[in-house]
Amino acid sequence: MEIPSETLLSILAFFVVIGPLIFFHELGHFLAARWNKVVVEEFGIGLPPRLLTLFKQGRTSFTLNALPLGGFVRPVGEDDPTVPGGLAGASKRARIGVMAAGPGANVVIAFLLLALMFMTGAPEEAPGARIAKVSAGSPAALSGLQSGDVVTAIDDITLSSTADLLPYIVTHVGQVVIFTVTRGTEKLEIEVTPRKEPPDGEGPTGIQVEPVIVVRQYTFSQAILHSFDEIFRIVEQLFTLPLKLIRGEIRPDEMRYLRPVSVVGISELGGQAINTSIKSNELWPVVRLTAYISLALALTNLLPIPALDGGRILFILIEAVRGRRVDPQRETIAHFVGFALLLTAMLVFVFLDIVNPLVSRP
Repeated sequence: MEIPSETLLSILAFFVVIGPLIFFHELGHFLAARWNKVVVEEFGIGLPPRLLTLFKQGRTSFTLNALPLGGFVRPVGEDDPTVPGGLAGASKRARIGVMAAGPGANVVIAFLLLALMFMTGAPEEAPGARIAKVSAGSPAALSGLQSGDVVTAIDDITLSSTADLLPYIVTHVGQVVIFTVTRGTEKLEIEVTPRKEPPDGEGPTGIQVEPVIVVRQYTFSQAILHSFDEIFRIVEQLFTLPLKLIRGEIRPDEMRYLRPVSVVGISELGGQAINTSIKSNELWPVVRLTAYISLALALTNLLPIPALDGGRILFILIEAVRGRRVDPQRETIAHFVGFALLLTAMLVFVFLDIVNPLVSRP
């Protein structure tokens, strides 16, 4: 089967990954608005310009729009508390509920996608280390080690992961060590003598290793528990990231990934995941990335920045503490300025994703 080009896969990912996630985000806002008796003037599928009105239900118009990306919700009285049945005139609890429902929908989607992944087949690191590359003329090459060999033990030490291999080699330079490897159906024992002064970038034995990944299916109950664990793990990593940066626990080669990503970068990552799924005939690369993007969309929208859902929630919380509403006109200006700054930042991130892409291009 011929795999489409990277550009076509990125475009495909843009519409089949990002679009549905934005749609469900807006659907969360819509359902919460209806639940809290907030009148929704329009629920749009896609982004304007409008193509046609599909139907009307009460005061809500359901429209089909030209740009096939997600959707939008337009409640009445979004910034005017004097409009009957409007969002700004609803109770604080109702407004927070409507604002939080969009990110909440993305969290639910992420959870369901992860549960699907764990039930249909999720990647798991197995014991051992797979040899990804053997440098020509290195001790490993001269001893007969090959790319694709899986190192299961070194001397009498069984490897639980790739992390066990390098420290042992470094402490045994100049000595003969025995690599126990599996090659296809064969089990081999190969003697290698790690060198004391290797060329730059090769290491004592001249091999590059990668984790051994197996795909495992879980029961429904196991998938639910693993999905909760995965979401908590991701959130914990995001909150502890600043501390890791301060402590210098992030490797230099990982620093290039620690920046915001625009729709361009997300589309390229999605295209890469689709490519991997096609090559491996596995669903999990696309499902996992979509779940991660959905969770990132939720957390980003909850940031206390004007124009985002979290920014609007912040103004409601300020109102609760002060006992009176922030002047609607000032709040509107704040959200307008926030939107302008976010738009500027987004353009900067697009530029960075073009000149310094996360995905290597041929």
